[in-house]
Amino acid sequence: MGRHRFVRHLAVCAATLSSLVLPVAAEETIRIGVLSDMSGPYADIAGKGSVAAAELAAEEFGGTIGGRKIEIISADHQNKPDIGLATVRRWFDNQGVDIVVDVITSSVALAVQHVAREKNKVVIFSGAGADQLAGEAPKADSSRTSRHDRSVPNADMQELPKRS
Repeated sequence: MGRHRFVRHLAVCAATLSSLVLPVAAEETIRIGVLSDMSGPYADIAGKGSVAAAELAAEEFGGTIGGRKIEIISADHQNKPDIGLATVRRWFDNQGVDIVVDVITSSVALAVQHVAREKNKVVIFSGAGADQLAGEAPKADSSRTSRHDRSVPNADMQELPKRS
């Protein structure tokens, strides 16, 4: 599955999930925040492409879900946890963002996860692989759709003896 198709599906899942967990009397717009690397080393595999994919997903749903208008907003976390954290906090506190998706960098994801839990909001990480994102007792407020940091070296080490 291509990156853009994957993120498009991710945005649809996020919109669906958010429409299920938010009260019916909530605001008429569901806001999905795409927090990504728009200018650094991951910009080519995420960044503006992730935003475009989320916008396409919203279009495919006719711009609404569950009778609520879908609005996509985005920001560049610049691969800096403090910028990602401040952005998500502003989104949750001032801009009415319901769910955050993408967050491709583990360091930013770990920071964002804390504020999402504090605000009882949902985040879906599409590229971050830090083992701590799932932890020993995963929470219902975040989901990781990528491999975890130990999976690649473990797979390599299991294959290495077979090649000798």
